[in-house]
Amino acid sequence: MPKVAIVTDSIANLPKELVASYGIGIVPIRLLFKDKVYRDGIDITPSEAYELLLQDPESFNTSPSAPGHYFEAYREASTRAENILCITLSSKLSTGYDMARVAKEQAETELPQTSIVVMDSQTVTAAEGFVALAGARAAAEGKDLAEVIKAAEEVRDKVTFLALLDTIRYVYRTGRIPKVAANVGAMLNIRPILTSSSGLVRFKGVVRNREHGINRLLKIMRDKVGQSPVHVAVMHAYTPDEAEKLRERISSEFNCAELFITEFSPVMGYATGTGTLGFAFYKD
Repeated sequence: MPKVAIVTDSIANLPKELVASYGIGIVPIRLLFKDKVYRDGIDITPSEAYELLLQDPESFNTSPSAPGHYFEAYREASTRAENILCITLSSKLSTGYDMARVAKEQAETELPQTSIVVMDSQTVTAAEGFVALAGARAAAEGKDLAEVIKAAEEVRDKVTFLALLDTIRYVYRTGRIPKVAANVGAMLNIRPILTSSSGLVRFKGVVRNREHGINRLLKIMRDKVGQSPVHVAVMHAYTPDEAEKLRERISSEFNCAELFITEFSPVMGYATGTGTLGFAFYKD
């Protein structure tokens, strides 16, 4: 039995195989469609959620997890380890970090034998997933809580993500630009590039052509990692064939220590739209 169990949220975009392999607890964000509530990745797959989004965008919405959802994840994890490290998406983007801390306070009474630490990943998407994976891998090696936290922090300090949106039409849902500006940008066929910095999702630039956008993403990563071994998670929103092509290109052009494909959480895809393509990465 490991000394530490890892808990994170579904926005970390971790493939089910890795979740199962490392016993990572996932707190699912809620997806709302018309009068029905779905648990992200449990009641509905990302592809199925995108089909609903395309069917009726105005009836699709998201809901953050409540303290009770985190507490249930803690309770389950406490059956596997005496210590829990919960890694949330950036506290500047969601209430998840606060909800996880409220749940920790509840657990101090109801799970007194369990030590829980809540960590702000300061990022989102598979970049957050890599932080959780680093902790899970350290835990699988039998390391104690302090060492697992250190392993997660080391990756947190260097991981990032880049994403190319197929349209700017839905970005107004993030609250970062007005709806009218998003609509004008969509008419002009502007495709934004997003990245993470200081806990926020930021615009890295815009392109007018998808091929040029992918080339720009790869150049940014190449400038950062050179020929160093790099861990990469290719992410997509309802465009698996293009994700596979991007995976193959990254495999041929970079020295990959790790490379896999994962689906962009519909919670994020709600504001980016289908067709989003990108990757999270960090170098050894």
